[in-house]
Amino acid sequence: MAFNSIINMLSNTNRLKKEKDFDQVFKKGKGFKEDFLFLKLAKNNLKATRFGFVVSQKVSKKAFLRNKIKRRLRELAKKKLAKIKKGFDVILIVNRGLKDKDFNETERMINKLFKKAKLIND
Repeated sequence: MAFNSIINMLSNTNRLKKEKDFDQVFKKGKGFKEDFLFLKLAKNNLKATRFGFVVSQKVSKKAFLRNKIKRRLRELAKKKLAKIKKGFDVILIVNRGLKDKDFNETERMINKLFKKAKLIND
């Protein structure tokens, strides 16, 4: 069980972790919105696209729900990684209402958002 969850994670090279990286995307990035998701996108001059996720307490006071949403978004980002253009930092910000959506609805939102941002290679 624990081994499977390790395999399904987004790799470290594809994760935004440092506060300064988040700040840079927030300051210089372009924004795109789709339903309950907001995407901020900025070039990073690296060979990898990195993802960060923001789920505030406004979405849910319960940490397990916020973490569940982040895990779901990480899984969807990992699933799309092969088709995504390289060299970007992407932050997905969750608004209220996403916690009520299922995996497939969330995936449709992400697909629309990535297309809007021209992040997917065709």
